[in-house]
Amino acid sequence: MTGNDPFSNALSGIDNAEGVGHLTHTVSPASNEIGSVLEVFYDRGYIDGFEFVDDGKSGHFEVELKGAINECGPVKPRYSVASDEFETWEKRFLPARDYGALIVTTSQGVMSHYEAREQGVGGQVIAYVY
Repeated sequence: MTGNDPFSNALSGIDNAEGVGHLTHTVSPASNEIGSVLEVFYDRGYIDGFEFVDDGKSGHFEVELKGAINECGPVKPRYSVASDEFETWEKRFLPARDYGALIVTTSQGVMSHYEAREQGVGGQVIAYVY
């Protein structure tokens, strides 16, 4: 049986693959949202890289894991957060201060909460990783 939320399935698949020590994981189906979140994971150093593979349908991502993720997952429901409220959500989803990252979708794109705080923009918290 397939799941109804591809974004949640992608993050739980990555989390499970990291947990058992796999070096690669295939995320299917691909979407722009998943690609943006993988870009943030790469920028923050949680994965070694990822590649989009076009299979003639929706495509999939081949993710190279490096064992740096302890846990990752979606945030449901997606909470709106202002640029000065990130600390509240850090306490809720991350184990310690300045450990891990919240993934935020903003008017300037998908970014970590560190970048959003620097730019002074708010948005919606969609995922976490540490």
